Amino acid sequence: MSTPSHTTVGTSEIELAITGMTCASCANRIERKLNKLDGVTASVNYATEKAKVAYPGSITTDDLLATVEAAGYGADLPAPAGAPGRADPDADPDADPELDALRQRLLVSVVLSVPVVLLSMVPALQLDNWQWASLTLAAPVAVWGAWPFHRAAFVNARHGATTMDTLVSVGVLAAFGWSLVALFFGTAGMTGMTHSFELTVDRSSGLDNIYLEVAAGVTTFLLAGRFVEKRSKRRAGSALRALMDLGAKDVTVLRGDVEHRVPAASLAVGDLLVVRPGEKVATDGVVESGHSAVDASMLTGEPVPVEVGPGSEVTGATVNASGRLVVRATRVGADTQLAQMARLVEEAQNGKAEVQRLADRVSGVFVPIVIVLSLATLGAWLVTGASAATAFTAAVAVLIIACPCALGLATPTALMVGTGRGAQLGILIRGPEVLESTRRIDTVVLDKTGTVTTGHMSLVETVAADGDAVDDVRRTAASLEASSEHPIARAIAAAVPGAVAADDFTNLEGLGVRGVVDGRTVLVGRPRLLIDEGWVVPPELADAVDRAEASGRTAVAVGWDGRAHGVLVVADTIKPSSAEAVRRLRGLGLAPILLTGDNERAARAVAAEVGIDEVVAEVLPADKLAVVSRLQSEGRVVAMIGDGVNDAAALAQADLGIAMGTGTDVAIEASDLTLVRGDLLVAADAVRLARRTLRTIKGNLFWAFAYNVAALPLAAAGLLNPMLAGGAMALSSVFVVTNSLRLRRFV
Repeated sequence: MSTPSHTTVGTSEIELAITGMTCASCANRIERKLNKLDGVTASVNYATEKAKVAYPGSITTDDLLATVEAAGYGADLPAPAGAPGRADPDADPDADPELDALRQRLLVSVVLSVPVVLLSMVPALQLDNWQWASLTLAAPVAVWGAWPFHRAAFVNARHGATTMDTLVSVGVLAAFGWSLVALFFGTAGMTGMTHSFELTVDRSSGLDNIYLEVAAGVTTFLLAGRFVEKRSKRRAGSALRALMDLGAKDVTVLRGDVEHRVPAASLAVGDLLVVRPGEKVATDGVVESGHSAVDASMLTGEPVPVEVGPGSEVTGATVNASGRLVVRATRVGADTQLAQMARLVEEAQNGKAEVQRLADRVSGVFVPIVIVLSLATLGAWLVTGASAATAFTAAVAVLIIACPCALGLATPTALMVGTGRGAQLGILIRGPEVLESTRRIDTVVLDKTGTVTTGHMSLVETVAADGDAVDDVRRTAASLEASSEHPIARAIAAAVPGAVAADDFTNLEGLGVRGVVDGRTVLVGRPRLLIDEGWVVPPELADAVDRAEASGRTAVAVGWDGRAHGVLVVADTIKPSSAEAVRRLRGLGLAPILLTGDNERAARAVAAEVGIDEVVAEVLPADKLAVVSRLQSEGRVVAMIGDGVNDAAALAQADLGIAMGTGTDVAIEASDLTLVRGDLLVAADAVRLARRTLRTIKGNLFWAFAYNVAALPLAAAGLLNPMLAGGAMALSSVFVVTNSLRLRRFV
């Protein structure tokens, strides 16, 4: 997307990269601030960390950036138009300073927190003055480790809002602050102090106990959850990088009669490019001279190369399979089909509905109530004449028992166990947003080539003329095709290993091949090749050709001595597991639809064989996205399964994108689920695992929340001292982790 100028007349659009968001409420706050500007319409996506803004000429991009910064967050302008990617070509595309900083903060907190928790929970380790060692270790965690939560809580407070970060910050500071009071002004700092862990109801003053393990443990657990979430979100933009990396990096340009090797980024419209066999076509253009077969499978997913010659259009990132081509560039940079597909992927990703984490939705109501309840507890005890120490003890107990350790663990622990089990089964799950999608989907759109079928051409049938032997026809054809690099020729040659190469081999561009086998002149190619040569094609072979073409397969005629002797049928074969996979997907309540760029007859034949009734065929890459959008507009919740670059935009647009691991990196990066083995049968397992993981997360959230709610009245009544509250909180965390570990038994 281009960067609008500051003086744009009318309405312009821009996409800002937002930093500093910690939950969906942050995105809502930025969105409200931007929409308050006169004439501005903004949509902020927390999942992709981007803001799509439409603004009038009276507003500048500087105004937009300043508004975001005034809300307490950061914003950056997009790269200039036509830029292939990052501003710094030497920058590491996978580098993320924010993620690296979070990882460092987490690791340091883990190292410091583990001894604190052990010292507090194991009386045998509580040697003289152990509490002061705990303070030394816990202080950096409670202050520096928890700084992201403290900062977010402060920003939220400035705008009169509270989130889970608020409760974390208040709880950590309360536990740490009260521990300082107990150490310096109570009896907790005395030599020989121990934690007895007597699970009794006691209205103690609390000044003989410290709660450093609560402050350190809560911080470390929630940093771990934040890290898992951030890492999964980091992959959102990698589809675009993978897509742009498909293009050629440098190219041979013909100037006069001299060839020059130049960077692809320096190409201009009208340049003549030399594309040799095996090289990528650097940009969209028209063939000036030469004949070849161009492999467009990286873009289209279809296995059959396209024959091209003078006047034929070619697309950037496709591969020249055989002859030398001279191509005149017609579109370069941001105007190429590859760049347009990148924009489709980006727009589809940004158009996804924002998925708000369940814990954040709970915290919207839970956090303010807890803070009010804690203050009310403090006031009530003081009014009834209790000592300040007793009143503060009850108030701190309320905060600690409500501190969302288990809530914070509910999603990442189940996600980690579920994704780990998925990896063992060949299923990669991107993040918690995916799990929400699997629960609601009712339609599954399957790409044909490489998903339902193998994506590779193979010889499926040989028909010999009356009086001829099938083996003789196959051996003769394989001997001649062994000298060709065409994928159809390779499929025929592979069917007869060790075939003797033909003599006097000649490639007849776009028609077939000619050569001498066993002293006979042989033609292998399109049936029209033999007819044009005046050779006889017997009726039984003409019928075989018609049958093959009616089912969407490719028929290759073989002839010698002036007549056709056989027909070889080549096709992209259906995977053995596809029919069973479709049956299982139906069993999950999903209606299957076959979607392909192939011809209608071939698509219908494949659909009938695997048990699919609805077919959408002969679609372009942009049409696949449109088909998914149309289904969604009809009220369907759509899952898309594909493997090619042409599927990437549709995968990103779908409510659930499932990529075959044997496909392109772009499709995999744009998807929500990846099937590593490329077996469609695993798709049903992936949906089942995702749904099971979602149920586990919901169960974790319910019990963690219920645990806190049940204990809050006890804490407010002064019947639950902070030490016992810390133990109860730890038990709720143990329950959540144990419940998540049950996913390891998923089959």
